[in-house]
Amino acid sequence: MLAFALATLGAAKWPDPERLAPEIRAFARADSALPPPAGAVVCVGSSSIRMWHPTLARDLAPLTVVPRGFGGSTMEDLERYLEPLVLAVRPRAVLLYEGDNDLLEGVSPGEIAAVLDTILTRIRTTLPGTRVYVLSIKPSPSRRALWPRAAETNARFREACARDSLLHYVDVAGAMLDRNGQPGPELFGPDSLHMSGAGYAVWTRVVRPVLLGREARFERAAGDSARQK
Repeated sequence: MLAFALATLGAAKWPDPERLAPEIRAFARADSALPPPAGAVVCVGSSSIRMWHPTLARDLAPLTVVPRGFGGSTMEDLERYLEPLVLAVRPRAVLLYEGDNDLLEGVSPGEIAAVLDTILTRIRTTLPGTRVYVLSIKPSPSRRALWPRAAETNARFREACARDSLLHYVDVAGAMLDRNGQPGPELFGPDSLHMSGAGYAVWTRVVRPVLLGREARFERAAGDSARQK
C-alpha cells in the first residue's frame, strides 16, 4: 500500500468521507445521551487520538477534554465532519492531529495545509477566540518512506500557526526521535505505526505542559462560572 501511494503522488484523491459516517453517528448518539460540556478542550483527529481516548482525561487532567478521535481519518475527513465533531461542542480550545493518513494516500503537503487553513478559518469564524493546538505528524517506522513529506507538512503546520496568536504548533515528532534521528521502537506497537503506552507517555510529556500553561486559567474560570450558577 505504501509503495502504491508513493507511486501515485501528485494524482492523489482523498478517500470518501462517507466511509466514516457510522463513527460520526456513534458520536452523535453518545452526545444525545450525555451532552459533552461546552467550553472544554476537544481532542480530534485520526487513530493517534482515537487510541489515546482511554487515558486522555487522566493524561491532560485537570483540563476538561472531549475525545473526538476517529480512526483512519484524514484532514479532509475532519473538514467534512468539523461541525458535529468540533463546532457543535463549542470548545474553548481544540487539539488536532491529522495529516498522517493523507500522506499515505499520496496527498501533497500543500494540499494538506490548504485544508487545515480551511478548518482553522471555519473554527475562527464560528468560535472566535478559540485556541487551536496543531500536533506534528509522528515519525512512524512503518511509514519511513514518507518522513521527508511529513517533515515538509509539519513545516507548513508550523508556518500556519505562526500567523495567528491563537494557533499553536506542538512538535511531538521531535520528542520521539533519539540523538541519531530515529524513533525508539518501544514507542510503537507491533505494527510500527500505532503508538504504545510509552509513545503516549512521550506525547503527554510534550502536550500536557503546553496545554496547562495556556489553558489552566480558562479551566479555572469555567469552574468558577459553573459554581456561580
